[in-house]
Amino acid sequence: MSALLVQDLSISIGGRMLVDGVSFAVSPGECVAIVGESGAGKSLTASALLGLALGHVRAAALTVDGVDVRRFSESQWRGVRGDRIGLVSQDALVSLDPLRRVGAEVTEPLAIHSRLSRAARRARALELLEAVAMPSPAERAAQYPHELSGGLRQRALIASALAGEPAVLIADEPTTALDATVQAHVLALLRDIADAGTAVVFISHDFAAVRRVADRVLVMRDGRVIEQGTVAQVLEAPSDDYTRELIAATAHEPRGDRFGLGEAVLTGIGVSKSFAGVPAVADASFTLLQGQTLGIVGESGSGKTTLARMIVGVDQPDAGALRWAGEHRVQLVHQNPLGAFDPRWTIGRSLREALEAGQVPRAQRAARVAALLIEVGLAPELAKRRPSELSGGQRQRAAIARALAAEPDVLVLDEPVSALDPSVREKVLQLLGRLQRERGLTMIFVSHDLGVVAAVSDDVLVMQHGEIVEQGPIAAVFAAPQHPFTQELLAAGR
Repeated sequence: MSALLVQDLSISIGGRMLVDGVSFAVSPGECVAIVGESGAGKSLTASALLGLALGHVRAAALTVDGVDVRRFSESQWRGVRGDRIGLVSQDALVSLDPLRRVGAEVTEPLAIHSRLSRAARRARALELLEAVAMPSPAERAAQYPHELSGGLRQRALIASALAGEPAVLIADEPTTALDATVQAHVLALLRDIADAGTAVVFISHDFAAVRRVADRVLVMRDGRVIEQGTVAQVLEAPSDDYTRELIAATAHEPRGDRFGLGEAVLTGIGVSKSFAGVPAVADASFTLLQGQTLGIVGESGSGKTTLARMIVGVDQPDAGALRWAGEHRVQLVHQNPLGAFDPRWTIGRSLREALEAGQVPRAQRAARVAALLIEVGLAPELAKRRPSELSGGQRQRAAIARALAAEPDVLVLDEPVSALDPSVREKVLQLLGRLQRERGLTMIFVSHDLGVVAAVSDDVLVMQHGEIVEQGPIAAVFAAPQHPFTQELLAAGR
């Protein structure tokens, strides 16, 4: 019997069909992946499986652990969620209560769905944290979510989802924001959970992650399943053009040439920075050449973003020096453009503010806004919209346009494509390549996505615990890494 059975699932909101005729089943011990770009209907489908979908939900069959849930009331769903079906969401920091300790978060489902005593619940919480490979579980149980790294928070969320021993586990983009090595650990954990007998639904736009964890895969587009089969069938020999496009967008070849690079524009000499006595960057030395793209990779907490902030001038080194060869304008492109833009302002107003800071005369600003939007592949009419009214890819292009408004020589990009779908990510990378050629830009590209870094960078710095442990031409470092941490990173990313 299937742990999860879905037949002809449809979801409509305001008369608009957003999920149309989706059917699949997941057996105990099986992991089925649902892939597709934003708006494909993946997460909306998952919300229906948890009784959380907005709008009108209709299905010929929808059973969870053998129970028909199609006509369940909210109170009935509360008895199912956490007991028969659990959820691991994308953003553990948002999903975990910031005012509650991790141990209390894990014991909550036990308090709702079991009759265990408080002491027994605490003991079970420690067992669950240990089961998800949480280091020092007793210590972590006493901490708050913000005191844990992204990977540890995700483990705590998985432990909480498993507390009720659900037959089905929904993992909705659980590794999107994680570093390569942490992602590998979480994916291995999800695979272990499936192998132990839980039916896992893995929702992602990351085909590399799907290869690691799933048995079968469904490809969704515009609310419909357009292709499904085993992972080998779909990813090795896709039958649909859209699936082929998605897979092609994730295949990045390492950049092999380093032609056309000029003299050094920036030299870092023994740069160090600490916060509250804790070293964030330690004795970092490197050189940035004119026209170069320098990749910076490493896990969360490795010091990549702190180094980037010092290069931009937001933070100052405690020791060492960043020496520029002449005058250079430097601009930063943030990871999260939705948070970087003022939500009350239109995109046009934000661009005009940047042009004003660059001393562009008022009479020329409207024309320059339109020209900047066209340059990054956006329609000038989008200047009238607020950030929330744009897609993720459009917001990232607008953020790049704002950075270009100051006519920079050096562009520092901090995880600029980590939250984007494969095809959108590929378009933004192509845009950056074109802008670099046309404007003669020098770029620093900070990312945890090794494939992306390999595709866009000439050289790479590998950081661990604030130190640069390896650096050199991208092709040489990625082909024959010398440091054990670089070797671990590359192995985790494969």
